Amino acid sequence: NASLIGILQHPDGTVLKQLQPPPRGPREQEFYNKVYDSDCCDSILLELREYLPKYFGVWSPPTAPNDTYLKLEDVTCKFNKPCIMDVKIGQKSYDPYASAEKIQQQVSKYPLMEEIGFLVLGMRVYHVSSDSYETQNQHYGRSLTKETVKDGISKFFHNGYCLRKDAIAASIQKIEKILEWFEGQKQLNFYASSLLFVYEGSCQATTVRLSDVTLAEKRGVPKGLLSGGDILEYNNNIHVLNSTENGKIEASVSKGLSKFYALHKKAYSKRHHSQLSLKVENLEQDNMWKSSTCITQEHLNGNVIPQLEKVFCHMPAEIKESANVEVRMIDFAHVFPSNTKDEGYIYGLKNLITVLKNILDN
Repeated sequence: NASLIGILQHPDGTVLKQLQPPPRGPREQEFYNKVYDSDCCDSILLELREYLPKYFGVWSPPTAPNDTYLKLEDVTCKFNKPCIMDVKIGQKSYDPYASAEKIQQQVSKYPLMEEIGFLVLGMRVYHVSSDSYETQNQHYGRSLTKETVKDGISKFFHNGYCLRKDAIAASIQKIEKILEWFEGQKQLNFYASSLLFVYEGSCQATTVRLSDVTLAEKRGVPKGLLSGGDILEYNNNIHVLNSTENGKIEASVSKGLSKFYALHKKAYSKRHHSQLSLKVENLEQDNMWKSSTCITQEHLNGNVIPQLEKVFCHMPAEIKESANVEVRMIDFAHVFPSNTKDEGYIYGLKNLITVLKNILDN
């Protein structure tokens, strides 16, 4: 995952980003120093820290003391199968001091920047079915037009089975927070800067917080019998703990905390080898799980996978925001002091939100 964003992993859990040649590298270092200054008391900069990777100063290898690296938080480290996308934001990817030649070079790389306001620089998506990653480089993003950008971005949220609407919804919320910050500040303008998106690709770690839901007391169901009297053909690896009155079994997924429900890694791709453990409990709030999330009893026989896919992908809105998603601003070699709102960046954020909402509503 580090290669996507051109950085090295340090054994201490940080990442190392080599400082670019002047003036870009020193400018980026100065930006981080300013935002993370221990004496900083500017509320705008203090809030900005929430949207950046944490900064731990600079580092040089003992063997090459002249090589300087920024030491940054590894935003992907808490994820089991991190899906990563790097999106450049703004209408101009050249700064106000760029030469005519540099402007020409930047515009020709992606003439649609002005109109679309963002550019996908790369992505890496975990496909549950094949237990492998699909990657796209910057040529992929540059091939996207106004007509295809929606499908191009939705590829990042598709895991081979379904569209991860939970991750899209959580991403929108995080971008909206960054947009609010931009709407409220007139001191910095960002050019050729990116948003880094990360969400959890593996089923095992898809954790759903149900803290606001009372889970009914577990009452075991006699083996092979559902409350409606219907026989459920029991294969050993599916355990039904409880069902609702109407014969539908309601389920959600997680890491295996007792309150939640676990799916083991590779349950999809190697389901004849692995223990597919689907633990089901009755939720007192019937409306908590919409019918699209229900695994109906007749589908439990031999057709578990397409139904489980619905569990992941159509979670009720109440829990979507708990999806394991990170959206952070990165790449600050072209950040300049300003006395106006950063309209180009704001335009890009708003358009990106619009595209993501369109993907959700489809």
